[in-house]
Amino acid sequence: MANNTLTITDNRTGKKYEIPIEEGEVIRAMDLRQIKTAAADFGLMTYDPSFGNTASCRSRVTFIDGDKGILRYRGYPIEELAEKSNYLETAYLIVKGELPDQAHYERWKHNITIHTMVHENIKMFMEGFRYDSHPMGMLLSTVGALSTFYPDASDIHDLESRRLQTRRLIGKMPTLAAFAYRHTRGLPYVYPDNELSYTGNLLAMLFKMTELKYKPNPVLERALDVLFILHADHEQNCSTNAMRAVGSSQPDPYACAAAAIGALYGPLHGGANEAAIRMLMEIGSVSAIPALIKKVKEGERRLMGFGHRVYKNYDPRAKILKDFAAQVFEVTGRNPLIDIAVELERIALQDDYFISHKLYPNVDFYSGIIYQAMGFPMTMFPVLFAIPRMSGWMAQWAEMVRDPEQKIARPRQVYIGESTRHYSPIQSRPKPTVHEDAVSEAI
Repeated sequence: MANNTLTITDNRTGKKYEIPIEEGEVIRAMDLRQIKTAAADFGLMTYDPSFGNTASCRSRVTFIDGDKGILRYRGYPIEELAEKSNYLETAYLIVKGELPDQAHYERWKHNITIHTMVHENIKMFMEGFRYDSHPMGMLLSTVGALSTFYPDASDIHDLESRRLQTRRLIGKMPTLAAFAYRHTRGLPYVYPDNELSYTGNLLAMLFKMTELKYKPNPVLERALDVLFILHADHEQNCSTNAMRAVGSSQPDPYACAAAAIGALYGPLHGGANEAAIRMLMEIGSVSAIPALIKKVKEGERRLMGFGHRVYKNYDPRAKILKDFAAQVFEVTGRNPLIDIAVELERIALQDDYFISHKLYPNVDFYSGIIYQAMGFPMTMFPVLFAIPRMSGWMAQWAEMVRDPEQKIARPRQVYIGESTRHYSPIQSRPKPTVHEDAVSEAI
């Protein structure tokens, strides 16, 4: 037991405490509460504002070793899944824990496909948005609205209900995303074609015009499959944490998914590939790269698409997309930004500054280039992220619901505000001071 404990000496009191170490590297934060200077004290707690070194749950879904550049779903290397699997099969793995046999895969595919349609009222709901509304905002709202269409989803402790809502959400995400895109383009909505694959159907709903039967290009169809596999889950990222945190109060999964989409909406998460594209467009040519590198080293600019909160090595997803981009360009034509991207990557990987800061390309660096080459506007980038991430969100949500240790999320805080003050009549109060965290100046 001595090898599996941490001895802490409180220098304030001289007392020693033995804290158990679990899983070889984890201590429970609540074990620190026993460390007090007096019986009435609250006890010690940790301060970790961005959860940089705090495990909020136990999970069997995704494993990441950021130092080694490893990503696995349920134990399967992402490289193997991207090469050999498709998105629906990978979604089955993430949701159910094992790869399916042929019979289970066909049943799963059927169960997802029959839920691609959405209620006609959803179309009317979407019509309420302005023509220039951001499609991610539309997706967030319509996913949240699904809660009102499926009141049975509130029975989150029923296994069959959880399975049904999972199939509904995975099935309907492409439809809602495509409707949002068509709305911003002023185009009529295209209904799902259940004879097509998951990604082929999405392409049809996005880009079908007057043809009787849309036939997706197999290269682009496969490209979306690979992109969706790479984005299906990624451990306890911001949006997954939002899914679990909101889910801990036990609403239905549509409310949780809407919260997760809201988290993904931000430029530091789902919008990161748009930021990378805008940076490449701003650079404009290979000859302008040295000037950018200089500004980055001097702290005047940030290199978008490089570096990652978890990966301190080359993001394995970026490697896959870099190799896959050439296949896409054979169909779409070469995106000129790829030349800037490749040269920027080459210089950065040889520069001591970037190596010492562990700034390697991440998945956002190449995904945006591919999406842009396929004809997607940048406003659709986070939407295309949200579609495949739904399988990961639902797997994480279901895991959270079943976790016997899960309670409603309620982080502590370190209070740094005013001490006790007493109310005085408004006539006798001094002019208020403006605090640095005030929304606007007091008037």
